[in-house]
Amino acid sequence: MNKKAQDINEQSTWQELTVGAEIYEPATSLLVNTGDWRTMRPVFLEDKCKHCMLCIPYCPDSSIPVKDGKRLDFDYLHCKGCGICVKVCPFKAIDLVKEVK
Repeated sequence: MNKKAQDINEQSTWQELTVGAEIYEPATSLLVNTGDWRTMRPVFLEDKCKHCMLCIPYCPDSSIPVKDGKRLDFDYLHCKGCGICVKVCPFKAIDLVKEVK
């Protein structure tokens, strides 16, 4: 997240929320570090991953980075641990474990 977006996010008040807290643009989860909310944590098993990229579009938090055509480990600052990626991975390359704080 760039510094300007971070400053705006940290200074926002509840009065500035949209009606019904509706989201008007995609990937706004990148503006908020939500990883502290997680109770379950996905674990990337790189040796099983075939880089099919099926998990990428299903992640509601844009928490699966890609570089040079390969997926990387999770962006845990934004991952909420929903487990959708675990369900869609055909190669069982993602486990879901209890988050330890």
